[in-house]
Parts: sequence; structure tokens; C-alpha cells
Amino acid sequence: MREDTMRIGELAARTGASIRSLRYYEEQGLLASTRSASGQRHYTADQVERVEFIQRMYAAGLSSRTVAEVLPCVESPSEETSDAAMARMEQERDRLSAHIDELIRTRDALDRLMAVNREHRASLRGA
Repeated sequence: MREDTMRIGELAARTGASIRSLRYYEEQGLLASTRSASGQRHYTADQVERVEFIQRMYAAGLSSRTVAEVLPCVESPSEETSDAAMARMEQERDRLSAHIDELIRTRDALDRLMAVNREHRASLRGA
């Protein structure tokens, strides 16, 4: 193994990502490794920052597809890639906001059902 590379276990330890997550990132085309003759994955030191970025994107609720669409902003920073990443993140924020609104409506409907149930239970006690 070259001095400037690390194995998957070390990358996992340095980033806090599980080995399973790192393999998934590779499957999704978000992370790349080289392979040794025995098939072991090797990563460069700059992959630590990439994994940390990917983790921040997942923590923000982005899908792997969306992360892949935003990565060019990191790989080839420019005004164009930055604008595209911002537009994509705004779309995701709008999607999440709509989902939150729907969840609030669903919770309110459940609250109404619970209120009806409470009234029904009270009427049973009074009967």
C-alpha cells in the first residue's frame, strides 16, 4: 500500500462513516477507490473531505441521486456548478417543506380523531 493511501477501515475511522456506508457511496458513484492486487480498496487523503461532504448532504435529507447532482460543485467549482447546486438544493428544500406541510395536516387530522375519541369515552362514563 502506498504511503498516501488508506484502506477502507482507516477511512471509516477518520470520517465516522461505517464501512457499509463507504461501500454504498461507491456503489452510488459518489466515492471512488483504487484496488490492490488482492482486491482491497484504497483511498486517498482527499477522500476524507469528500466523505464528510457526502455525510453532510445525507444529514440534510438529500438522496444519493441529489448528492450526485450537487457533487460537481465540489469537484469543479465554478459559478455555473455553484448555481446548479443551489438550484437543486432549493428544489429539495421545497420538497421537504411540502412534506412537512402534509405531515402537519396528517397530525391535525389525527388530533381531531383523538378529540372525538375522548368525547366518546367521556360519554361512555356518563351513560
